[in-house]
Amino acid sequence: MRKTAPRLRLAGALAAALMLGGIATGPTAQADERHGKEPTLADLAQRHGRYFGSATDNPELVDEPYKALLGSEFDQITPGNGMKWYATEPQQGVFDFSQGDEIVNLARANRQKVRGHTLVWHSQLPGWLTEREWTARELRAVLKKHVQAEVRHYRGKVFAWDVVNEAFNEDGTYRESVFYKTLGPGYIADALRWAHQADPRVKLYLNDYNIEAIGPKSDAYYKLAKELKAKGVPLHGIGLQAHLALQYGYPTTLEDNLRRFSRLGLDTSLTEVDIRMQLPATEEKLAQQAEWYRDLTEACLAVRRCVGITLWDYTDKYSWIPAFFPGEGAALPWDEQLARKPAYFALREALGGR
Repeated sequence: MRKTAPRLRLAGALAAALMLGGIATGPTAQADERHGKEPTLADLAQRHGRYFGSATDNPELVDEPYKALLGSEFDQITPGNGMKWYATEPQQGVFDFSQGDEIVNLARANRQKVRGHTLVWHSQLPGWLTEREWTARELRAVLKKHVQAEVRHYRGKVFAWDVVNEAFNEDGTYRESVFYKTLGPGYIADALRWAHQADPRVKLYLNDYNIEAIGPKSDAYYKLAKELKAKGVPLHGIGLQAHLALQYGYPTTLEDNLRRFSRLGLDTSLTEVDIRMQLPATEEKLAQQAEWYRDLTEACLAVRRCVGITLWDYTDKYSWIPAFFPGEGAALPWDEQLARKPAYFALREALGGR
């Protein structure tokens, strides 16, 4: 990963944060400048053949200033909750895609693409699924029906799916979800095959947190991905969530990790990016956060098969962090008033803007 002297980088981000925004270089940027238009993060990412997106959630879409920025700054959207199992199959065999549809329709109106999130996860499951015992035969049928019904519904409307989310523990052992305990580890390959049958063109991902650095958890995904590829299972990418925290240190082996998955013939994406800190936020913490946003963006740009970056919502106003990590927050490039923070300008610089 290309490194710049931290003091110079800090000065650049803070100086940019004091301005209304920088203008990127190059012919397109010069045209934008002549017309008084600043290239967006998505514009800058597209010059590298990448997308730059944000998650969003249905309750937020009544916020018109938020919605306008969501529709203009990004070229990709991930539904934060509206495609999860509890929302899409609240009763067994009764499907409701209305929340996901709302976000897909918004994205299409804004000419944005959509990542589907998520088909199989141990969390946010409906009560009918978790409050009874299943035989392997019963649960296998339930899982297949759910995966294929949802993938068919969104066929041609999403470009990628997080098929299985958070399948491993921190030590690289399988998470003992209802699916693993009842069906064994083969449920992952089955879910990928069923999704591929329902939409042969969509990209299929495994997705998890704390797999940015090389270590036991990311090693488990590497081993599994290698095995799945050897068996001809349709797996196309690994999603690295990148929920980072200043107090735990930056994953310095991120770029190497992205490269090793690429060598397996897999795409990678940074799928749920935020960088939280212990509150209160200070100028020093915000500068360190900006440097991390720059570093992870540069790592993705350095690896050809890292295809894009998605913020886990773009503003502190709708961040999930304070509710789950009391005393922490300020994790995103826009603050609660939708003002751009040093992290935003660091992202611009990493993508080739100023």
